[in-house]
Amino acid sequence: MVIIGITGTIGAGKGTIVEYLQQKHGFKHFSVRDYLIRVAKQQNIPLCRDSYVVIANELRRTHSPSFITDELYKEAVEAGDNAIIESIRTEGEILSLREKGDFVLFAVDADPKIRYQRVAQRKTETDNIDFEKFLADERKEMTSTDPNHQNLSKCISMADYIINNDGDFEALHHQIDEIIDKILNL
Repeated sequence: MVIIGITGTIGAGKGTIVEYLQQKHGFKHFSVRDYLIRVAKQQNIPLCRDSYVVIANELRRTHSPSFITDELYKEAVEAGDNAIIESIRTEGEILSLREKGDFVLFAVDADPKIRYQRVAQRKTETDNIDFEKFLADERKEMTSTDPNHQNLSKCISMADYIINNDGDFEALHHQIDEIIDKILNL
């Protein structure tokens, strides 16, 4: 069993990579965002990016910096198939998953203007924002000295593979297939 973690900037294409890995390569999907949505609903907290950040930071502070992805890892092991844990946000999550073995981290990035266009097209409850708010949200998540808070720049620097998603689906799929061939020794 191989676990792929996915980190990256907002709107870079994490979900698109997940869909492709599920459809083409049969990976099971475990999402930090979906986990946080479940917690928010249980606690009757508004469903928005700001709420998810607060919930995630509190869970990490209360339990451990890797708590959320550790919980998702348990679910992945129970499923027993190759799996993706989407939305890795802290160094502690990466370190914990690496200790478990058979873990590979993908980071995805794209030009900020392209990413904002993608976010605007998604039209989810967290994506109805202007470009300035989009950039401000990302800046808040890029660096932190608190191990319980998001630090995307650190996570991206720890990636085994960095995927540039400025192009089309064909270019993205080609990059993914090359990486999968390497890690699964196809």
